[in-house]
Amino acid sequence: MRFDPADLRLFLNVVLTGSISAGAERSHLSAAAASTRLSGMEESLGTRLLDRKRRGIEPTAAGRALEGHARLILTQLDAMQAELSEHAQGRRGRIRLMCNTVTLVEFLPQALGPFLATHPDVDVDIEEQPSRRIITAIDDGLADIGIAAYAMSSPRLETRLFRHDRLVVVASPAHPLAARDRVTFAEVLNHDLVGLGADSAIQDLLTSHAAQAGRPMRLRTRLRTFGGICELAALGVGVAVVPQAAAQRAKARVDLASIPLTDSWASRDLMVCVRRQKTLPPLVKELLDSLTDRT
Repeated sequence: MRFDPADLRLFLNVVLTGSISAGAERSHLSAAAASTRLSGMEESLGTRLLDRKRRGIEPTAAGRALEGHARLILTQLDAMQAELSEHAQGRRGRIRLMCNTVTLVEFLPQALGPFLATHPDVDVDIEEQPSRRIITAIDDGLADIGIAAYAMSSPRLETRLFRHDRLVVVASPAHPLAARDRVTFAEVLNHDLVGLGADSAIQDLLTSHAAQAGRPMRLRTRLRTFGGICELAALGVGVAVVPQAAAQRAKARVDLASIPLTDSWASRDLMVCVRRQKTLPPLVKELLDSLTDRT
């Protein structure tokens, strides 16, 4: 039985995304090639690692066992490569960073800029993901730094406050909700909405809470930016849920009402998280300190 690191990383990517095709994309493979590799792993072990279902995959008991070993092996390999890279000459540093939609659009450019400006030989790969996937990815060693809307307690994670974020509802001044001084998300679901794309982390969050409430989201259309959905909301197309900072910026351009959401999940701390280690790789430590230094 022989698994190379690429097979193990593919397996973890598939478990992380819950999909063979999505895991293959993260691993820079075709879905067919990924499926062949996974089948080869199962054949080598003589047992199924994944249950294929209509809406994705779930690891079997054997798959969960492999998941734990794969995390450990890849973490050790990454640590070895990071340490050896310190001795390499003329190589660019690279940091893998995952963050949610709000961080990516509203806060990260300004926060990341000073670090990149003072480290011209460091590249930062940024990937947008929902907060729950970010935590899992950091725990699994699939990214170096994550910025998520919450951080589950884990002895393997170190977390620091990055920014505070509040979600608000924006609407045309003529909309019935515009006269309210606060509103619940359940009340928002009584109205037409405009939102971000289905691949957006914040839209994934809203869809999840709508499902928990047992209510559909009446989305009339989707755009790629907070500014775009704020402009449609101002025109009366529907209401939208956006970060408070995005609402304030949009109000400088269009006539727009902003109503705070009272749901506890709408007011949240954005946390920077890394794997807890005795010594972080120097570049990761520098970026961590840069992102959380508010002086």
